[in-house]
Amino acid sequence: MKENRVFELFKEKGALLEGHFLLTSGLHSSTYLQCAKVLQYPDIAEKLCGQLAKQFSKNKVDVVISPAIGGLIVGHETARALKARAIFAERVDGGMLLKRGFQLNKGENVLAVEDVITTGGSLKEIVQLAKEKGCNVVGVGSLVDRSGGKVEFGACPVRKGFSNGVKKFSLLNLEIQNYPSQSCPLCRKGIPITYLGSRNNESK
Repeated sequence: MKENRVFELFKEKGALLEGHFLLTSGLHSSTYLQCAKVLQYPDIAEKLCGQLAKQFSKNKVDVVISPAIGGLIVGHETARALKARAIFAERVDGGMLLKRGFQLNKGENVLAVEDVITTGGSLKEIVQLAKEKGCNVVGVGSLVDRSGGKVEFGACPVRKGFSNGVKKFSLLNLEIQNYPSQSCPLCRKGIPITYLGSRNNESK
């Protein structure tokens, strides 16, 4: 499935929304990608995540980890395609933690995946969590990167498609404008804001 077909699929399923949105990152935007509207179809989820998994199939992946809630289906389907274990981290008191008896073991090869990357904050925390556990982070993937590939997951980029030696890949790369709340032109126009994310927006 080529990138333009992935984009058309989001449009067909009503997952590409226009308006005034509060993103999970706390930024504002006129465009929102609601991956859940695409992933609600198991056959589509299998195809998209299978394609994501192929990008890392040459690596021996022991564990696929994703952030709850948005990354759950992506993580599970990607892990199934790679025949790896699937776990997820949850945000507790502002930080990403492993709960429910999930563990990362020293020396395991870990792939971190997400549905949508905006600032990459949750994935960066997960990558750090895996490193602190002594794991090898072999890659970072997502269905959509709305930063146009600008988000890095290490101290500095090594070469295109890599971040500090870690492979990164997204099925769909878009460069979508985001705004801090204090300088949001949509707020200045008085356009009502909508929050569609899974995190309690009172904490933003």
